[in-house]
This record gives sequence, C-alpha cells and structure tokens, in this order.
Amino acid sequence: MRVGTSHLGNISIMIKAWAQRLGGSLILPPVNNQRTLSLGVKYSPEGLCLPFKLTLGNLIEACELGADTLIITGGDGICRLGYYAKTQEQILRELGYNFEIIQLSLSGQKLFGLLKLMKRLSNNASWFKIISALRFGIVKQFAIDKIERVVQKVRAVEQIKGTANRLYAKAIAAIDNADNYNTLKRVQRDYIDQLNHVAKDTQAKPPIVGIIGEFYVTLEPFANQNIESELGKLGVEVRRRTFISTWTKFSFFFNSLGWDEKSKIHKAALPYLKRDVGGDGWETVGEKVLHAKEYDGLVHLAPFTCMPEIVAQNIMPSTKENIPVLPILCDEQMNRTGMLTRLEAFVDLLKSRRRAHNNNQHRGS
Repeated sequence: MRVGTSHLGNISIMIKAWAQRLGGSLILPPVNNQRTLSLGVKYSPEGLCLPFKLTLGNLIEACELGADTLIITGGDGICRLGYYAKTQEQILRELGYNFEIIQLSLSGQKLFGLLKLMKRLSNNASWFKIISALRFGIVKQFAIDKIERVVQKVRAVEQIKGTANRLYAKAIAAIDNADNYNTLKRVQRDYIDQLNHVAKDTQAKPPIVGIIGEFYVTLEPFANQNIESELGKLGVEVRRRTFISTWTKFSFFFNSLGWDEKSKIHKAALPYLKRDVGGDGWETVGEKVLHAKEYDGLVHLAPFTCMPEIVAQNIMPSTKENIPVLPILCDEQMNRTGMLTRLEAFVDLLKSRRRAHNNNQHRGS
C-alpha cells in the first residue's frame, strides 16, 4: 500500500513520523508550488475555493508518484469541505488514476477514527505501536509550533532580516530527522535558544497583528503568499490562534481538550453572530471581539468564494471594537505585488494610529 495525501503547512512532518514508526509507505507530493496550483485550477470545477484546488493538485502529484491509496479530508459540517472527497475522487478517476480512497472525517469519529485509519494503513499493527507512533508525531508537531511562535516574535525585531526564517527552516529539518524523544527535546531547546540570541533592535516596539480566517489559508504559506514572513519584514509581530497542533487537537480529539478556549471565542461572537455558519466564520468574528485590545490590527485571510468567511467579513465593520481589519481573499489570481502594497499601507496605518494614541495620552497627562 503506497499512501498519498495532501499538504497543509508542516503537517507532513507529523504524518511522516507516524508512517516511519508504523513501517508504512508514504507518498508525499512536492511542497505546494506553482505546478500544484496549476494542476488544481485546470481540473477543478469553476468557483471552487483555493484549498480545494491545492489539495486536488497534491493528490494528482501523489498519483503521478505512484500512490495507490489516497487519504482525502472530508466532513459533515456546513462548509463545502464535506464535498471534497467525492468531488476529488470523481475528478481523479476521470483522469484515469486507479486508487483506493480513504475519507478522513474531521467531524465524525475524531480520535477513534484516526486510530482505526492508522491501524488499517499499518497492516494491523498493535494498538501499543499505533498509540506510540501517534504520540511521537504529535509531540513533533507541538515542537514545531512552539518554535514557530518564537519565530513570529523574532522576525519583527531582528536586526538582520531573514535570520529567524533561516533558523526556522533548519529547526524544521532537525525535527523531521529526530528519531527519539531526547533528540527532539534537545532540538527544540537548542533552536529556541538560538532564536532568543538573534541580534535584535531592543528599542523596537512592533505593531501586533492577529491573523484570522479560514484555517487552510492561514496555515499554508503558499496559499497566503507567505504573509507572516512579509509582515515580519515590515517590523510587525504576528499572532495566530490556529496552529497545526491546536487544529489537530480540535479536529481529532474530544472537545474537552480545548472546548473552553473555543467556547470563549463563540461567546464573544454572539452579539453579532448567533450560530455556526460553517468553516471558521464564527471563530473569525469571535477572534476580533475577543482580542481587539491585544492587537493593533487584524489580517483576515479567506479563500475567494468561501461563504463562511464572506459572512464573517461582512459582519466585521458592524462590531463596536475599534480595530482595523485588512481582508485578503486568496485564489490563483492573487497578485503578490498588490498584496505587499496593501500590507505596507496597512502597517503604516497601524503605526500612525499608535503615534496618535500616544500623543493623545501624552497631552492628557
């Protein structure tokens, strides 16, 4: 069994760790690139979102590399994600590929469904071995996300731009190669220490910008034109609620592992949005309300045609929280130069607002 799946940020590191510990044959397509997008756009129905197109491109590339079993994400919620598996399977069969499809539901059996899938793909390995592999992969993912949080802070104040990104790339490779817990712990500690010792502008007080929106385009750098790195170059500290580790916790584990946090976000949104509208629309509104006092501004990332995020985007101007929001719609037509120009103007606005606020406080005192 040669198993292929799609990319989402650094999730391939966790999946590879599972496969290596269970002796499975994993076919990972190339990291998302222009060819991936071109394949997805060419064979996707008109009007479907960027996550659909990129994941379809991944699956085509996996089939080209010899995958005979495809894991396709699905679900039974309000979002069109529930249609991905059937639609992508039909497209791939029409292209002449022969494969077995396994649908991984994010809203069905959660952890139990994931464990059953791992047992099936590992040729009926013992439950002890499966749980051990699951735990090791998740610990790797938490290590990656912990380092990424440090990187988000360092980018904004580093004296030599690009230093944090280079260390982050090395850290990802080292975590990928780590084959035991001691090595993994040492890698995490060493790279966080290196990041903490990067030469920084100690006088800088960077604007803080929250990244909110649909989970795929917030987590996949190719889909959002590496927006967090670009904000770092502009001297902005980025904060983001969604990481692969937290997404895994909410998607596959019981709600009790993080329900308090999510319920706070939903409760914050209630004055403006009373119920789930699919995808991450409810969370997007709640994020603005809940964290408005912590951030100087928000960047709202959404796939073009994503209805849940369109609902959220239209609610944003109606909330009483006085915080600027920059909406960015992501699709294959997204122009990098245009996006950078908008980011520069947005950051200038945030800095002007902060100066005006400081001047008012100074006069008031």
